[in-house]
Amino acid sequence: MYQIGNVYVISALAVIGGGLFGFDISSMSAILSEQSYLCYFNQAPYFDPDTGKCKGPTSSVQGGITAAMPGGSFLGAFISGFLTDRIGRKKAIMVACVVWLVGSILACAAQNIGMLVVARVICGICVGIASAQVPTYISELAQPNRRGRLVGAQQWAITWGILIMFYVSYGTSFLDGTASWRLPWGLQMIPGIILLIGLFFTPESPRWLARKGRWDEVQQVVTLVHGKGDPNAPLVAFEMKEIRDMVDFEKANSDVTYFDLFKPHMINRTHIAFFMQVWSQLTGMNVMMYYITYVFTMAGKTSNNVLLSSSIQYIINVVMTVPALLYMDRWGRRPTLLVGGIFMMIWMFANAGILKTYGSPAPPGGLEGKSEASWQVSGSAATGVIACTYLFVASYAPTWGPVSWTYPPELFPMRERGKGTALATMGNWMFNFALAYFVPPAFVNIKWEVYILFGVFLFAMTTHVYFMFPETSLKTLEDTRDVFEDPNGIKYIGTPAWKTKKGHAVRDVENGSFSAQGGFGGPTVDSGSSSGDEKVITHETPGKVA
Repeated sequence: MYQIGNVYVISALAVIGGGLFGFDISSMSAILSEQSYLCYFNQAPYFDPDTGKCKGPTSSVQGGITAAMPGGSFLGAFISGFLTDRIGRKKAIMVACVVWLVGSILACAAQNIGMLVVARVICGICVGIASAQVPTYISELAQPNRRGRLVGAQQWAITWGILIMFYVSYGTSFLDGTASWRLPWGLQMIPGIILLIGLFFTPESPRWLARKGRWDEVQQVVTLVHGKGDPNAPLVAFEMKEIRDMVDFEKANSDVTYFDLFKPHMINRTHIAFFMQVWSQLTGMNVMMYYITYVFTMAGKTSNNVLLSSSIQYIINVVMTVPALLYMDRWGRRPTLLVGGIFMMIWMFANAGILKTYGSPAPPGGLEGKSEASWQVSGSAATGVIACTYLFVASYAPTWGPVSWTYPPELFPMRERGKGTALATMGNWMFNFALAYFVPPAFVNIKWEVYILFGVFLFAMTTHVYFMFPETSLKTLEDTRDVFEDPNGIKYIGTPAWKTKKGHAVRDVENGSFSAQGGFGGPTVDSGSSSGDEKVITHETPGKVA
């Protein structure tokens, strides 16, 4: 069967798995305010006699409906570690596609709240598997100098999924009856079908194949992806050396379990990867995505104005992710996270200040019949709230958004990478579930103080990143081990995070030849030519930071 060898095309197909998550976010966000949805799932006596509009599910029940997807994603991320180790990265993502189709059919046909919750749990299982294994799959195929932008493309796919599905849902909102919300949940099957078919034409991860001893296939994939069909290409020799050395190093070990991730030599990597994903949720970004209609209702927007104003932030999200894809590897992981955390903290505290100073409690029952819209602000203060919300999204999109997917797979050795990334992603979905369930009641009960809460989280995460998150940019996946096992570093931690820097420039070796004798954790691998097109691939020496 024909196999795609261009790593950009492979990544473009694989990150559709991220787009599925984006589809879910914006469909729920747009549908939340539709009367057809609110009336179909209305819970008596939640009915506004003044306006004649249905108020829909209670805030806690709506939180449960929204949280069903991340709850399923937690389960999906958990089982993905076992699934991918057994059947491979690619096939695990294909299984996720089939699960997505089942969940979408059930959501489209939902007859009651219970059936809708089950459908969203099933869709969540797909998203959990895909969100854990797509970054791992791309990381193990990509060259180090392209890894950041390619894995970060998952976040870009999420933003595109959000944007596309939001406008689809906005368009269908003008339909009569339940078609206005059934149709979007039916149409979301299309990207799942495209991904499922496309994966038949992509190669398996060479590192997973190596762990299974399928070396002929490893050579074929590496030649196809890194050598452009030339088995004698210098980069092919280098990649094969890296993979062989890592497999030899791990041969004495049995298959990894989740318990192995908590052994002394692994606990620091596990804690960093887990908190990378947890903190990405506690930024409050997905809360902004799910419940932005509540925020803009509090700022005085009504009806279709809420949806159109909300769509602007989705456009900002798409556009502002692009700089990270182009320059993330050049910026480095640490500076990107630190700058993003500081700016997001500023906008969160600014919103809290504006709402406290210029706002007031909403009438009983909330604005527009939404109990979650429990605070109101108008005039220039309302404009300030909307502006700070847009600026928050513009700060998240090029920083924590893409890095949160790129960073965890870079931390683990090949043996632990599948389950390590899965565990980190479980942290993402655990807190996504908690926040999706918590935020609607929080808007009802603590109102503007919700922004204070997320501002404090942002301060904590920025401090945590500075002291504990090492730099991994432009390092091979195998080289990162040297940072954590630095004999001159802190026991069980390695080189202090604030002393780590980017790796040496890792670039394509298009022509000529070089020695790959250094291999894993070894000395510099240098090109034999002095041509300007000939590049250098190097390792860092253990105990020293480039």
